[in-house]
Amino acid sequence: MAGMNVSEDPMAKRTYQVWKGNNRFFLGGRVIFGPDVRSLFITILLILVPIVIFCVFIARHLRHQFPTYNAGYAILVVAIVYTFYVLVLLLLTSAQDPGIVPRALHPPIDVQHEYSNPNNTSVGQTPRPPFPRTREVQLPSGVVVKVKYCDTCMVYRPPRCSHCSICNNCVQRFDHHCPWVGQCVGLRNYRYFFMFVASSTLLCIYVFAMSALYIKFLMDGEYHTVWRALRHSPASVILMIYCFIAVWFVGGLTVFHLYLISTNQTTYENFRYRADGRQNPYDQGCVRNFADIFCTSIPPSKNNFRQIVEQRTEELDVEAMPHPGSEEEVFKDIRAKIEGDLELGAALSKVSERGSEIDDSVYNRSSNGRDSYDASGHFPLEMPSSHRHSSWGRKSESYEISSDVFAASSESGRYKVAS
Repeated sequence: MAGMNVSEDPMAKRTYQVWKGNNRFFLGGRVIFGPDVRSLFITILLILVPIVIFCVFIARHLRHQFPTYNAGYAILVVAIVYTFYVLVLLLLTSAQDPGIVPRALHPPIDVQHEYSNPNNTSVGQTPRPPFPRTREVQLPSGVVVKVKYCDTCMVYRPPRCSHCSICNNCVQRFDHHCPWVGQCVGLRNYRYFFMFVASSTLLCIYVFAMSALYIKFLMDGEYHTVWRALRHSPASVILMIYCFIAVWFVGGLTVFHLYLISTNQTTYENFRYRADGRQNPYDQGCVRNFADIFCTSIPPSKNNFRQIVEQRTEELDVEAMPHPGSEEEVFKDIRAKIEGDLELGAALSKVSERGSEIDDSVYNRSSNGRDSYDASGHFPLEMPSSHRHSSWGRKSESYEISSDVFAASSESGRYKVAS
């Protein structure tokens, strides 16, 4: 019926049902995960199984070792409550929108013209110049960054935004895609991700320390040597070895992200580029950098996944259109992007071995004399003539902006498109 409300139409679909990304939705679109959500169950098991072993074989025997006020029960209670806290942080990281930039329904007019006329010629008309693939955006500090157009999402991305080839979404302040949480880490869930990693480190240290304490009590009792005590409690040996290995991984990540927070960098920026000893345009000082992560409100999601959407038959089918440039160039861009994400994932697995071997950011100046950086805001498109360096030889499609998305963002709204 013409007068029927859209919400009453049984054929109407919600946003999550027509979502073009690779995300997995549950509870009617109320919960959003990445495409590799199954790996989340592995992470949960890696947390729960050791804690169950600890509670059954170690904490249970420590209950009566501190008779004053039955303080030994606190060891068991702390382990259970703190594990629950770690799992909550894990779900807060993996089960929400990390900062996805909404896709446009249509590409810009200039893009539509280039799609419909890839040779850029018109009968009886002067050929139109190709649409601008980049724009300049001025940061609050006065620094001008260049951002690029995203062919997939049909928007100019905000600064520090990247398109995740795994989730197939543009994510604000993209840090990395973490397979252990099955989700991208970005503007809206980075705080929870760091707290999860840091809390997991403390949990490993706690279990290791209590297991060692139990071995000491065994040695003070019937088992007078370390070897006899270890043979009596193999669970303690297993847990101590497990926690020792795990703490190098999560502890290394904690130290690494403490460095990133203190210098206001992202993992993507740090691993994709190399430093040249110059100042970071986003660095506001250590205290303000930490305050931006932990003492500011998390911006609301730009996507209402449960919203009723109308299916518009007149929408432009961008996927069926040829992309600007040759097929070979498009293939090279896609391959470079996927290889870059895979390289980042491999590098993250070795971060605990790197320790604090971190690079700073590289600067450049634009031809008009203003301080200018490439799309990441850290790394140069062109260095000043007195300090000129060659490019690292990588294509970057990371930091691009849509003026609509840009103005609505709590972080990006502070910037403006440079004239």
